[in-house]
Amino acid sequence: MRSGKGIRVVATTLTGVLAMSACGGGETQDSGPATLRITVWSANEAHLALFNEIADEYRQNNPDVTQITFDPLPFDTYTTALTTQIAGGNAPDLAWVFENSAPDFVASGALLPLDETLKKTDGYQYDDILPATLKLWQDDGKLYAYPFSTSPFGVFVNTDLLKQADQRTPAELIEADQWTWDNAFAAAGATGSATGKAGLVIRDFDYKDWSNLSTVWTGWGARAWSEDGGTCGFAEPEMVEAMTRLHRAVFTDKALPGPGTTADFFAGDAAMTITQISRASLLKDSGFAWDLVPLPAGPKGPYAVVGQAGIGVLKRSPNAEAAADFLAFLTNPTNSAKLAQFFPPPRQSQLTADTLAKTNPKLKPEQLQKVVIDGITNGVVKPSHAGQAEISQQVRAGLDPLWKADADVKAVLDGVCGKIQPLLAK
Repeated sequence: MRSGKGIRVVATTLTGVLAMSACGGGETQDSGPATLRITVWSANEAHLALFNEIADEYRQNNPDVTQITFDPLPFDTYTTALTTQIAGGNAPDLAWVFENSAPDFVASGALLPLDETLKKTDGYQYDDILPATLKLWQDDGKLYAYPFSTSPFGVFVNTDLLKQADQRTPAELIEADQWTWDNAFAAAGATGSATGKAGLVIRDFDYKDWSNLSTVWTGWGARAWSEDGGTCGFAEPEMVEAMTRLHRAVFTDKALPGPGTTADFFAGDAAMTITQISRASLLKDSGFAWDLVPLPAGPKGPYAVVGQAGIGVLKRSPNAEAAADFLAFLTNPTNSAKLAQFFPPPRQSQLTADTLAKTNPKLKPEQLQKVVIDGITNGVVKPSHAGQAEISQQVRAGLDPLWKADADVKAVLDGVCGKIQPLLAK
C-alpha cells in the first residue's frame, strides 16, 4: 500500500501541472509546417488504423500539416503518463481525457476553447451534438473538449461456457424478465465451478480502479458522492448493501476472480465481462459464441452507466490552431459515423440502430439499441470530481481492507468516507 506521502505526491501532480500548463509557454505558429501529436489510451490496431486513415485524408487537403501521430499510452496509467509528459515539457498537441479527470482539465485553463472552431467549420452541424454529452466538458458556457466517446457499459457473454455449465444465458434470462444481479452472480459462480474458468470479470477493475464498480453499485441506487459533489456516499445504506452483495459474490459465490487473479474474457477465460463496445474488436477470431447484453437489473430496477472520454487541444501547443482544425475534421459528421464502430458518437442523428449497424457489423441492431442507444439516453456517467486524482487514491487505499474474506464492509466504507469527506468539501 502507498504511504500517505506517496499518495499526496501522485495525486497533486495533475492539478499542479495543469495549473502550470495554463500559463505562459508556447506561442501558436501562424505559418509554416506543423506536426501534431495526439495521446490516446488505445493501442488497438483497428482503432489506430482508422485514426491514421482519417489523419491521412486530412493531410491531403492540409499540406501545412506534415505529420499527425497518434501516441498510445497505457490505459491503467494513462492520466499519470499524460501529466508526466506535460510536466516534462513534452505535452501533446491534443489529448484524450477520461471522464474522471475531466473536471480538473476543464477548469484548469490548460485546454483551448473549441466552440468557435467547431461552429464555424463548414458542414460540422454542431447543433446535432446532444447537449447532455457536452455537460462534463463545459465551463462557463465554453466547450473545452469534444465528447469523443460516450460509451455505455454492457456485458459481453461467452455463451459456449454458460451452456457448457448448463446455465441459462443472459438472453434467456432477459426473455424471462430475470436478468438481475442475483441471477448473473449465480450463473457466473456456477460456470466458474463447472468449467474452471472465471465467471464474471469487471474489466479494468482488478481491485484497483474502483470507479468501474459503479457499473454494479448504481443498480442499488448508490453513488460515490452526492449530486453536488460535497457529501461522501460510500457509507450510505445503498452503497453498503451493494458492496456487501459484491463482497459475497467474490468470496462466497466465487462469481468474480478474487484479488491477485486475472482472466481475459476475450481470450476465452471468462463467462462474462463488463466493458464497453470499443472492446468488441477484440472478439475477432474469438473462437467462441458470444452475445452483448445490458447490465443486469439491480434492486432499483434497470439502469445504465456511461463512460465518457473527450479530446481537447492543449492551449500551450505551438500548433493549437491547426490542432483544433484537425479535431473539427476528426469529429465531423462523416468521420464521426466511421468512428462509431468503436466509439459511440454524441450526435443525435447518428444514434439510431440502423446507422450504428453500418459500422458495427459484429453487433446486431437490437444489441446496439438496448446497450448503446438506450444506455446513452438513460445512463449516468462514471464518478468524476474536481481533484479526483487525490480522491481516487484515497478511495483505493480505503477500500483495500474490503478485499478480504472476513472484511467488515460497513466499517471499511465508513473509513472511506472518513478519508475523502474533507477532500470533497474543499
